[in-house]
Amino acid sequence: MIVVCGEALMDVFEAGATPTGVMLDARIGGSPLNVAIGLARLQQPVAFFGGVSTGFLGDRLWAALQSEGVDTGCAVRLPAPCTLGLVGLDAAGVASYAFYGQGTADRLLPVSAVARVPRAAAFQFGSYAMVVEPVAATQRALVEREHARSLIAYDINVRLNVEPDLDRWRQALAWMLPRTHLLKMSEEDLALLFPGEDLETRVAQWLAAGVALVVVTRGAAGAWAWTPGQRLTVPPVATAVVDTVGAGDTFQAALLAGLAERNRLSAAGVGALGRTELGAVLGFAASAAAITCSRRGADLPRRLDLR
Repeated sequence: MIVVCGEALMDVFEAGATPTGVMLDARIGGSPLNVAIGLARLQQPVAFFGGVSTGFLGDRLWAALQSEGVDTGCAVRLPAPCTLGLVGLDAAGVASYAFYGQGTADRLLPVSAVARVPRAAAFQFGSYAMVVEPVAATQRALVEREHARSLIAYDINVRLNVEPDLDRWRQALAWMLPRTHLLKMSEEDLALLFPGEDLETRVAQWLAAGVALVVVTRGAAGAWAWTPGQRLTVPPVATAVVDTVGAGDTFQAALLAGLAERNRLSAAGVGALGRTELGAVLGFAASAAAITCSRRGADLPRRLDLR
């Protein structure tokens, strides 16, 4: 079992002008929710831990989780609104976001909810739920409970429209480093957090802090990965890009699924990955992300879509 922790929300796309305004197309979203659904579609047992609104949008999120086969036993319904993420796409299909989320259910998850979370082989954390309170304190409490006995994966997924203070994101990363076994971030996140710094020096610091695997995704340029004993370059997978919404989440879901399929879903398992095996897992993740980029919105692939 993998438990994915964080926010569930609605991504809202412009769907065309009307005589009196603009049509909007709301789709289930949120980085952690996407990862959870991605894992379920890749035939991995997965649970979602987060706050979900009791309103009609929350009902839709809840129904999506259940219909996809995600265990909702440790998720919490809360009488608060659902976060909306307005998604803008540039000419290349690259997404930008504006979030409307003050006082919303995903941010109000209480620390007491940690008692609902079962034991699991791995826990996935990330995105803005790690930097806004009170949910960030709840996430940290779960990390503290589990990091000595389960794989902790962390995808920082910076969203400055939610928390504009970069130091807050850096503090969350610094706290997570000695408790994280698999660290992933995008090249864009890296440039925001550590502009102008030498990447190899920064990665060496993360590995020295105890991280077993560091992955930096680079969009159309592929990805880089490091373990204490090796460095790999992951080539890009050619695809006709519709948009990039959910691509990083797909990569993370497929990375975890690839490790699980090889019985490497543990801190020791990740640490024991050889070069060929690690390359295969990363290639699987890159192929999955390319499929999502070929579709509108975060429509993650199923296991049968991948070799």
